[in-house]
Order: sequence, then structure tokens, then C-alpha cells
Amino acid sequence: MKKYASLAAGLLLLVIGSAAQAEDAKPFVTNKDVDLTMILPPPPANDSAETKAELGEVLTLQVTRTPEMEARAVADAEENVCFADVMGPNFTAEKLPKFSAFFDRVVATEGAVVDPAKDVWKRPRPHQLSDLVKPAVKLSSSGSWPSGHATVGTMMGIILADMVPERRAEIMARAAEYAHNRVVGGIHYPSDVEMGKISGSVIAAVLLNRDDFKAEYEVARAELRSDLGM
Repeated sequence: MKKYASLAAGLLLLVIGSAAQAEDAKPFVTNKDVDLTMILPPPPANDSAETKAELGEVLTLQVTRTPEMEARAVADAEENVCFADVMGPNFTAEKLPKFSAFFDRVVATEGAVVDPAKDVWKRPRPHQLSDLVKPAVKLSSSGSWPSGHATVGTMMGIILADMVPERRAEIMARAAEYAHNRVVGGIHYPSDVEMGKISGSVIAAVLLNRDDFKAEYEVARAELRSDLGM
């Protein structure tokens, strides 16, 4: 983590738009376009050796996470986000209205694709299987497989890194940390996060090849790079 110490203080994430705006945003695709139940394997059974081992990992993190790790996991519990400190102090919704509206649609896309798959698999969260698990973040009763946060973080990381390849390493490192913090926070198993990374990569690949996405992407990219002086 010391490698990213320069990001730690400010890598709390910028909320892109209001919650109401994000809810009203139209997704680029839905589960009818990207059916994760046809792409991902089903989750391991609740009584499987894999799930038991993963519960052990969650419990180990629960007793070894530092106050700083816990605080970062809590800060990362917001799903409607972008990578503020990686991009600089002018990275605000007010200064980047077109970029903001574009990423509202990206966030809406994650929910439209992932939520139906969660409902099919209905994998219980760690705290729902073991009373020993005490999440540091807000509880959720939605399905655990795949992680929506890992999915949207990966999607946004890939798209943002495509817009600003000069900062790809920092962006993708932050996306990976954002995903892992769901395990640190005790609300997901490691395999949920891995499936979220796969899901986010698949969805991003689909989006980057759609004409309607490309049109809004180019406008958002131009606004962002102009703001960054690139």
C-alpha cells in the first residue's frame, strides 16, 4: 500500500452527479445484451470447502485490518464514483458536466446487467452465513455473486484509463483496491470480487464497441482531456 501513499489521503472518491441523477440515467445496455448467467460460473455452494475457506479469509481480514484500511473500505462503499485524486483537483461534476452525465449512464449500466444475475444466483453475503462476520460497511441483502462494486469499479477504471492512458497504471491500481475493499469491509467473498472484475471487463468491452456509447464517450473524453490540459 505504501506504493500508493500519495493517493491515500485523497483517494476518497468523487461522487459523479447526485443519487437522483444516477437513478434517472439510462443504461447503455441491460442483461438482455450481456447475460452474466451465460458467462460466469455459478457460485460455490454455501457448505462447500471453497466457501468455508473464503469465510476464513474474510474473518482473518476482520481481525487484521487496520483503522486506515477500514476507513478506506467505508469510503469506498459508495458505488456512484470516480477516481478524484488520480485525476486532479478540478475533477468535479460541476466542471465536467458532460463527463458526469456520461458516467452516470455507465453506473446505471452496471446495475442493469449485474442485479438480474445476482437475483438468479442469490449467493448469501458472508455475514448471512456466519454470525462471526461483522462488516465494517453498510449491510446489504442483495446477492453476493458477482460484486457490483467490483464490476462498476473495473468498468470505470477501464473506460477512464482508455480516456487517459497516461495515467492507466494509477487508475487500474485504484480500481483494484476499490474492488478489494469489499472483502476488507467484510461484505463480499474474494471470489465475488474476482467475478465482478470479469463482469466489469466484459461489459466495458461490449460498451467500447457500441456506436451509441462511442458517441458519448468521445464528448466526455474531450471534455476531460481539455480540463486536464491534455
